[in-house]
Amino acid sequence: MTFEQWLQSRLTAHGYPCGLIDGDIGDKTIAALTAFQRGQGVPVSGMADQLTIEALRRSASNGPGYPERPASSAAGKPSVAGPWPHQRDVERFYGPVGTSQGRLDLPFPMKLAWDKRRIVTRITLHTKVVESARRAFAEIADTYSDKERRDLGIDVFSGSLNVRRMRGGSRYSMHAWGIAIDFDNQRNGLHVKAPKARLSHADAVPFWQAWERAGWVSLGRERNFDWMHVQAARL
Repeated sequence: MTFEQWLQSRLTAHGYPCGLIDGDIGDKTIAALTAFQRGQGVPVSGMADQLTIEALRRSASNGPGYPERPASSAAGKPSVAGPWPHQRDVERFYGPVGTSQGRLDLPFPMKLAWDKRRIVTRITLHTKVVESARRAFAEIADTYSDKERRDLGIDVFSGSLNVRRMRGGSRYSMHAWGIAIDFDNQRNGLHVKAPKARLSHADAVPFWQAWERAGWVSLGRERNFDWMHVQAARL
């Protein structure tokens, strides 16, 4: 992540969206930066000076300028589709369920959703998606502080590889191939919609954009349900 992308990510996390986090410091980013400076009470210069950087590094959740609005698909979605297949083609692309699995070492510790005393430092994913997930997690680690990850619940691991059928159906879940990850299922349940779902809030936009840049798909951003879930398969 470049400094420019970090700047855009932090502004967005604080509730001053810049659109797509692409490192292009245009009028929208400068407008967000000056609005942030006014909101934080630092000198309004339109530049990322030291005082502004220090303010950006502070925790964003519930801070000044933080709006409770959905991190909907309109909020800085990428314009290029990812490399992954459609759901109907996953077996052809990934092979039989439960096969070709690899390990991903996480850049920050996560708590196991059903036993938060247990710490998760490594997860299992299909080998074809491990590197893309590594990039997304690294960007998330660069963007959010420990406290912000706790506030959002993106440090709560709710599952990856799980060879099972979809709820109420006969088809396999995307988890059966190890191409999906769930975060904080308690606050982002299957049928919980925006704005009640925690990961539908504006400070989650950089989180979702990190995954979208890797080609992964958020069911919450696309369909406004199952906000816990991100997958390496198109709908």
